[in-house]
Amino acid sequence: AGPRMESLPEAVLIRILASIPAVDLVLACRLVCCQWKNLIDGAALWILKCQQEGLTGAESQENAENWQNFYFLSKKRKNLIKNPCGEEDLQHWGEVENGGDGWKIEDLPGDFGKEFPSEEVHKYFVTSYEWCRKAQVIDLRAEGYWEELMDTTQPKIVVKDWYAGRSDAGCLYELCVKLLSENEDVLAEYKSETITIAQDNDASWTEISHTFSDYGPGVRFVRFEHGGQDTLFWKGWYGVRVTNSSVTVEP
Repeated sequence: AGPRMESLPEAVLIRILASIPAVDLVLACRLVCCQWKNLIDGAALWILKCQQEGLTGAESQENAENWQNFYFLSKKRKNLIKNPCGEEDLQHWGEVENGGDGWKIEDLPGDFGKEFPSEEVHKYFVTSYEWCRKAQVIDLRAEGYWEELMDTTQPKIVVKDWYAGRSDAGCLYELCVKLLSENEDVLAEYKSETITIAQDNDASWTEISHTFSDYGPGVRFVRFEHGGQDTLFWKGWYGVRVTNSSVTVEP
């Protein structure tokens, strides 16, 4: 028989293991033997994987466990809000409250509106003359953020939204985001004030953001809700415009 895996120099074994998909490393390869478990729990393998895949910024991570989490969080990093810009009408948005004439989707820049700072955004949701709200609940486990990661590492959860008025109408805007447990108890909450945009505003788009950190164990869902209305009670869609909402779990 030829040389066995155990007799390979550790540096060579790390290079071989680094070519295996990360999920398989953690769920299968770790169980092969003590040596493999130690390598997969160590920093060197994940540093190599980060380097190979161009994941930068990990240099600040101090201990081995963080390298593995940094790798997974970097790979998964994406906007967890579905249909953030109205490309699919109101799909994926639940608990919709249609005050006045209800929600409508319009193309940028819209009447008395301004272009959005990013060329990738083409549409927005617009509110009416009574409160319009809509919400989306993100299931973190379904998105691949396992319980131990959420409970121990507690990665930052970054929430962003964009809102604008139209220059011929005043409006109100609100954002409320909750981190929920398995039973949907509220473990952390961010609520903006009610933001008032005056009637003679310049229609420019404004970003609002909040970062949750050190929120404690048990977070399984993120509930994102926003909405608004106009302040003139004009029939139609003169209320606040919202688009490009995002929730990301950051390394």
